[in-house]
Amino acid sequence: MSKLDRRVVRKKIHRRIRKKIVGTAERPRLAVYFSNKNVYAQLIDDDAGKTLAAASTVDKEVGHRGKACVASATKVGEVIAKRAADAKVNAVLFDRGGHLYHGKVKALADAAREGGLKF
Repeated sequence: MSKLDRRVVRKKIHRRIRKKIVGTAERPRLAVYFSNKNVYAQLIDDDAGKTLAAASTVDKEVGHRGKACVASATKVGEVIAKRAADAKVNAVLFDRGGHLYHGKVKALADAAREGGLKF
Protein backbone atom coordinates (compact mmCIF):
# COMPACT_ATOMS: atom_id res chain seq x y z
CA MET A 1 0.00 0.00 0.00
CA SER A 2 1.52 3.34 -1.04
CA LYS A 3 1.27 6.54 0.92
CA LEU A 4 -0.32 9.47 -0.86
CA ASP A 5 1.31 12.85 -0.81
CA ARG A 6 -0.74 15.62 0.87
CA ARG A 7 -0.57 17.72 -2.29
CA VAL A 8 -1.88 14.86 -4.43
CA VAL A 9 -4.79 14.27 -2.07
CA ARG A 10 -5.63 18.01 -1.98
CA LYS A 11 -5.61 18.19 -5.78
CA LYS A 12 -7.94 15.20 -6.03
CA ILE A 13 -10.35 16.83 -3.59
CA HIS A 14 -10.10 20.12 -5.50
CA ARG A 15 -10.95 18.43 -8.81
CA ARG A 16 -13.98 16.80 -7.17
CA ILE A 17 -15.15 20.19 -5.84
CA ARG A 18 -14.59 21.94 -9.19
CA LYS A 19 -16.82 19.43 -10.99
CA LYS A 20 -19.75 20.82 -9.01
CA ILE A 21 -18.91 24.53 -8.71
CA VAL A 22 -19.08 26.86 -11.71
CA GLY A 23 -19.02 30.62 -11.23
CA THR A 24 -21.26 32.94 -13.23
CA ALA A 25 -21.45 36.71 -13.57
CA GLU A 26 -24.31 36.89 -11.05
CA ARG A 27 -22.69 34.43 -8.63
CA PRO A 28 -18.92 34.12 -9.17
CA ARG A 29 -16.65 31.56 -7.59
CA LEU A 30 -14.58 32.72 -4.61
CA ALA A 31 -11.40 30.67 -5.04
CA VAL A 32 -8.80 30.61 -2.28
CA TYR A 33 -5.16 29.55 -2.54
CA PHE A 34 -2.48 29.36 0.11
CA SER A 35 1.22 29.27 -0.64
CA ASN A 36 3.76 28.89 2.13
CA LYS A 37 4.12 32.67 2.38
CA ASN A 38 0.92 34.27 1.08
CA VAL A 39 -2.87 34.01 0.96
CA TYR A 40 -4.75 34.65 -2.30
CA ALA A 41 -8.48 35.03 -3.06
CA GLN A 42 -10.19 35.63 -6.41
CA LEU A 43 -13.73 36.15 -7.64
CA ILE A 44 -13.93 34.25 -10.92
CA ASP A 45 -16.61 34.25 -13.61
CA ASP A 46 -16.04 30.84 -15.21
CA ASP A 47 -18.54 31.45 -18.03
CA ALA A 48 -16.58 34.44 -19.34
CA GLY A 49 -13.20 33.21 -18.09
CA LYS A 50 -12.54 36.45 -16.20
CA THR A 51 -11.38 37.42 -12.74
CA LEU A 52 -13.78 40.03 -11.35
CA ALA A 53 -11.80 40.90 -8.22
CA ALA A 54 -8.75 39.64 -6.38
CA ALA A 55 -7.01 40.18 -3.05
CA SER A 56 -3.88 38.75 -1.53
CA THR A 57 -1.30 39.40 1.14
CA VAL A 58 0.95 40.74 -1.62
CA ASP A 59 -1.35 43.79 -1.93
CA LYS A 60 -0.27 46.88 0.00
CA GLU A 61 -3.83 47.33 1.29
CA VAL A 62 -3.66 44.02 3.16
CA GLY A 63 -0.22 44.61 4.63
CA HIS A 64 0.61 41.04 5.74
CA ARG A 65 3.19 40.20 3.06
CA GLY A 66 5.06 36.98 3.67
CA LYS A 67 2.64 35.61 6.24
CA ALA A 68 0.13 32.85 5.52
CA CYS A 69 -1.57 32.81 8.92
CA VAL A 70 -5.12 33.15 10.24
CA ALA A 71 -4.71 36.91 10.78
CA SER A 72 -3.63 37.52 7.19
CA ALA A 73 -6.42 35.26 5.88
CA THR A 74 -8.92 37.32 7.86
CA LYS A 75 -7.58 40.55 6.36
CA VAL A 76 -7.71 39.09 2.83
CA GLY A 77 -11.35 38.06 3.47
CA GLU A 78 -12.23 41.61 4.49
CA VAL A 79 -10.53 43.12 1.43
CA ILE A 80 -12.10 40.66 -1.05
CA ALA A 81 -15.55 41.42 0.41
CA LYS A 82 -14.96 45.16 -0.07
CA ARG A 83 -13.72 44.66 -3.64
CA ALA A 84 -16.69 42.40 -4.40
CA ALA A 85 -19.03 45.15 -3.24
CA ASP A 86 -17.21 47.58 -5.55
CA ALA A 87 -17.76 45.09 -8.42
CA LYS A 88 -21.47 44.88 -7.46
CA VAL A 89 -21.23 41.23 -6.37
CA ASN A 90 -23.05 40.15 -3.23
CA ALA A 91 -23.40 36.36 -3.60
CA VAL A 92 -20.60 33.89 -4.33
CA LEU A 93 -19.86 30.19 -4.51
CA PHE A 94 -17.03 29.22 -2.15
CA ASP A 95 -14.22 27.15 -3.65
CA ARG A 96 -12.00 26.11 -0.74
CA GLY A 97 -9.38 24.71 -3.12
CA GLY A 98 -9.31 21.23 -1.66
CA HIS A 99 -8.39 22.50 1.80
CA LEU A 100 -10.32 21.53 4.92
CA TYR A 101 -12.81 24.15 6.10
CA HIS A 102 -10.75 24.94 9.17
CA GLY A 103 -8.19 27.50 10.28
CA LYS A 104 -7.17 29.89 7.49
CA VAL A 105 -9.97 28.82 5.14
CA LYS A 106 -12.62 29.34 7.81
CA ALA A 107 -11.11 32.69 8.87
CA LEU A 108 -11.15 33.98 5.29
CA ALA A 109 -14.73 32.80 4.73
CA ASP A 110 -16.00 34.29 8.00
CA ALA A 111 -14.34 37.65 7.28
CA ALA A 112 -15.86 37.70 3.78
CA ARG A 113 -19.29 36.93 5.24
CA GLU A 114 -18.93 39.73 7.78
CA GLY A 115 -17.97 42.02 4.90
CA GLY A 116 -21.33 41.36 3.24
CA LEU A 117 -20.77 38.40 0.91
CA LYS A 118 -23.42 35.67 0.88
CA PHE A 119 -22.26 32.09 0.36
